Amino acid sequence: MKSWQTATGALIDAIGTDRFARELSNTLRAITPFDYTVVFGYLDTARPMDLFDDFPKRKRRIFVEDYQEGPYLLDPFYLASENRVEPGLYRIRDLAPDRFFQGEYYRSYYARTGLTEEIGYFIPIPGGATVVVSLMRANKAFTAKEFRQLGEFWPIVCAVGQRHWHDLSTVFSAEGTKPVDASLNDSVELAFTRIGGGILTPRERQVVEFTLKGHSADAVGRILEISPGTVRIHRRNVYSKLQIRSQGELFSRFIKTLVAGPDN
Repeated sequence: MKSWQTATGALIDAIGTDRFARELSNTLRAITPFDYTVVFGYLDTARPMDLFDDFPKRKRRIFVEDYQEGPYLLDPFYLASENRVEPGLYRIRDLAPDRFFQGEYYRSYYARTGLTEEIGYFIPIPGGATVVVSLMRANKAFTAKEFRQLGEFWPIVCAVGQRHWHDLSTVFSAEGTKPVDASLNDSVELAFTRIGGGILTPRERQVVEFTLKGHSADAVGRILEISPGTVRIHRRNVYSKLQIRSQGELFSRFIKTLVAGPDN
C-alpha cells in the first residue's frame, strides 16, 4: 500500500478528474483501514446526490438506492448537514439523538447495513451544499488513535474537497434536485406534517418526528417543553389514531407517506 504522503500527491493530482473521489478514499485508507466509502452531496432537503461509493452491488442497494428513497430524512449525518454542523470529522454516535440506536430508523434501516461504525467528514461547499465523506467499518469501531489520525488529515480533506466539488450547488440546481424531487417532500417538516393524513394534531406530529429521529421520551419532552409522561400519552394517542401498535409500523407509515408523494 502507498504511504499517505504518496497517496496525497496522487489525490492532489486528481482534483477535477473522475479519479478524485477514489484517490481520496485510497489516501484515507493509507492512514487507517476501513471497509467502505460513500460520498453524498446534500443541499437543503433535496434528494442526496451519490458522488462516489465503493459498495458491492447488493450493499449499494441498501446504502445508496434505498437510502435515497426517504430514510435519509432520519439520518443523523443528513440532519447535521441540514443544521449546518461545524465542518470537520464526526462519529455518527456523536451526532445521533440519545435513543438513536434503539430507534426504529436504526432497527428498520440502519441495522441492515451491518455496520459497526460510520464516521464522516463534513465539507462546506459555496452555495449552501455540504459534502459528507463517510468511512465505514463492518467489524470494529475506529479507535481513538485512528480517529485522531484521520482528524489530523481534515485540513487537506477540506481543501481538496472544496476545490473538487466547488460547483456542487450549481449541479444540484441544474439536475432539478432543488427543490426536492416531487415524489418526496419539499421539507422534513412537511414529511411529518403529512403523516397521518390530517388525523394527528400538530403536537402529535412533533412527537412522531422526534421519536422517529431517535429521541427518548425525556429528550422529546425537553425539546417540546412538556413532561415525558405527556410525550407518552401523545404516543399512545398517535398509535390509536393511526391504528398501529409499534414504532416499526409508525416507521413504515412514514416511509409510505414519502413514497406516495404530496398529492396522494
